[in-house]
Amino acid sequence: MRDGKLCRVSKTEILEELPKLKPEERQEIRAKLNELDQIGEETWIDDGELTAEEKTTLDERIAAYEKNPESGSSWSEVEARSRQKLQG
Repeated sequence: MRDGKLCRVSKTEILEELPKLKPEERQEIRAKLNELDQIGEETWIDDGELTAEEKTTLDERIAAYEKNPESGSSWSEVEARSRQKLQG
């Protein structure tokens, strides 16, 4: 609504304005679109970058973590092991 009057904005105008938004504003729009599309927690939003096999592997690893979160390594442990491998 502008100056108390209802105005319509075309899809083209919306798309032209998106690059002008701040990252947090784009995130807000992304969240609203996801809500409108009723994307659930079980849905992958990856624009096709992951194969079905990769999604399955990640789903299995997430399920294993959720079952026993203490079984994994902290980031500092992973980083330390990686640095040690690179140096040694």
